[in-house]
Amino acid sequence: MSKLRQRIVDELIPMFRRRLSGVDALPQLAILGLLSGIVTGLVILLFRLAIEWPLAEFLPGGHNESFESLDLLARGLLPLCGALLLGLLMHRLVISDRKVGVTYVMERLNYHQGYISLRSAIVQFIFGVGTVVSGQSSGREGPAVHLGAAFSSLLGQWMKLPNNSIRTLVACGCAAAISASFNTPIAGVIFAMEVVMMEYSIAGFTPVILASVSAGVVTQAVYGSAPAFTVPPLTMNSLLEIPWILVIAVVIGVASAGFVRLLVLSTRFNDKPILLRMAVAGLLMVPAAILVPEIMGIGYDTVSETIHDQIPLLLLLAIALTKLVITAITIGLGMPSGLIGPTIFIGATLGGAMGLVGAAVAPDVASSTGFYAMLGMGAMMGSVLQAPLAALMALIELTRNPNIILPGMLIVTVSSLVASEVFGQRSIFLSVLKSQGLSYQNSPVIQALRRVSVGAIMERSLRRVQRRIGPETAREILKAEPRWLVVDGQNGPTALLPSVDLARYLEDHAEVLQPDPEDPEKAPEIDLMEIPANRRDLAPIPYQATLEEAMAQFNDTRAEALYVQRHVAPMIQRIIGVVLKSEIEHYYQYRKE
Repeated sequence: MSKLRQRIVDELIPMFRRRLSGVDALPQLAILGLLSGIVTGLVILLFRLAIEWPLAEFLPGGHNESFESLDLLARGLLPLCGALLLGLLMHRLVISDRKVGVTYVMERLNYHQGYISLRSAIVQFIFGVGTVVSGQSSGREGPAVHLGAAFSSLLGQWMKLPNNSIRTLVACGCAAAISASFNTPIAGVIFAMEVVMMEYSIAGFTPVILASVSAGVVTQAVYGSAPAFTVPPLTMNSLLEIPWILVIAVVIGVASAGFVRLLVLSTRFNDKPILLRMAVAGLLMVPAAILVPEIMGIGYDTVSETIHDQIPLLLLLAIALTKLVITAITIGLGMPSGLIGPTIFIGATLGGAMGLVGAAVAPDVASSTGFYAMLGMGAMMGSVLQAPLAALMALIELTRNPNIILPGMLIVTVSSLVASEVFGQRSIFLSVLKSQGLSYQNSPVIQALRRVSVGAIMERSLRRVQRRIGPETAREILKAEPRWLVVDGQNGPTALLPSVDLARYLEDHAEVLQPDPEDPEKAPEIDLMEIPANRRDLAPIPYQATLEEAMAQFNDTRAEALYVQRHVAPMIQRIIGVVLKSEIEHYYQYRKE
């Protein structure tokens, strides 16, 4: 057994990592996708239990969303006290530890190769549970995406995988989280690729799909196969409704642009103390919770009532507008709430309200309120996230009704166009990143370089040598026929030397390098930094690094070559290869062709 374990550690795991450094490691990525989905599914189950159990225990009627049943005083004090408690917790954290949600995941992908810490996951878990349980205008999907991405990233870090694989694992975790939260595996895949990664790749689809499916299986084993909402049979009564659907698309496009603009404007107060901002957010929730308690918590019970036409028009409008304003301002002030759930809530209530207006104007033509609520849900999600395909797939999977595809495609596309082209709105996550002075680079070149690790193209034929060596030592080194020599100086590797240059020097100076006949013990020395050779300045790069990181290292250090090192023991780094800038450029050109 010990021999088998040693063989796994010495041979199979390094081979597994080496295969993952390239873009054609589908079997290995598929295994990682399955592992990521199972881990994420279990984490999301625990997260949902941590939310649902205390709410079911303490809310009237034993229902985990019945905030409306609380008396007026409790409705006002609960979100205020919750906001103050969250503010005290956040006050004790450094600013970097306060960042949570999908925006944070995208920041880690763009600037840190998808590395997310366990501390970040724990903070998100506590804040995600705290915002929902305390009745804030919140959602669980954004925190779920953070948790899925974090634990998938930690899985890759624990296995010491190349950074390109960790990026894929983060995408797997995002897809698995959406699948586990909504029971929408296809929408989870599209969300991960369209919203978070902002790229589509054949190699990326396989592990992400497997992660989404495996997470869905885990949660269905506990919650069953029913979607997040129970939806009656929906259909469009007449093609005459299309003009009204276009009107709704414009209204929701305007609402989404206002939502994003208000949220970004609220982030201007981020220089104020976090405790003060959270107190203001809690105070804003007090009158809203007292007058319109439907906005408290996740609010899927209100969405369900809207779909089943159980809420009157004026109340629907009040709910939608209050949810939009309160959610945007409180999240902008720093409330660690999710964005995706409130987006769906606002879209459903706005769409339902517009459906009631349409029914009043043309009762013989208009479809049911639930039909328009579902269309509004997809339109708002697609417009706010600027992800029409993810929103459409979520709409189809939630309704499980093919009749909604045509009007769904129309309203999602038009509302997204209104927001982006008329108001210049980008995805809400990109807008928040921009408000923080950050960006998200997703050009084709950068995407291609991120998919590959330096281990895929590095030259492994090398030998590490001291700066001064004897002729016999040089000949022994050359017998192994290395392509490159890494020359060690006083402070580590200093130059890269082609071995052919050393061989040429030995041949050209054979007579000079002969031992002194009068003193055979005294052999001449070769200074590898002085002989004629095409030496290159060196800089280090870790084995897990992607080609994008390697290019950044070239630009930062002005080095002409990078030596790839891998951690093999505490305080010990082993050089296992070298990478030249020309090889990265050649690799990209070859792949592009």
